Amino acid sequence: MVCIRKATVNDLLAMQACNLFCLPENYQMKYYLYHILSWPQLLYVAEDYNGRIVGYVLAKMEEETNECHGHITSLAVLRTHRKLGIATKLMTAAQNAMEQVCYDSVTSLLELSSLVRIR
Repeated sequence: MVCIRKATVNDLLAMQACNLFCLPENYQMKYYLYHILSWPQLLYVAEDYNGRIVGYVLAKMEEETNECHGHITSLAVLRTHRKLGIATKLMTAAQNAMEQVCYDSVTSLLELSSLVRIR
């Protein structure tokens, strides 16, 4: 059982570790800081019953146009917790949060090759 909740600054190291374990494209800490400082309401984590971060989603809003548009920039779930619907729950939480910010559409910048490797 996991809890989906908004991420805090205290979660950033665990989110980065999850990224390193799960995905081929890895981000420096400043990328996570940029997201949480710019869109704190759009970052979510999946926390297991031991308090360990087992997944996360990073989302952001488009800044360079007048159009209200959201992006999912990164999504990861540890292999030990896959096939439990956690990624779907994280995506739903981020999408609902983007709707509250005012979005017209949401896109994912996740590469298809990453999805294939994850499976």
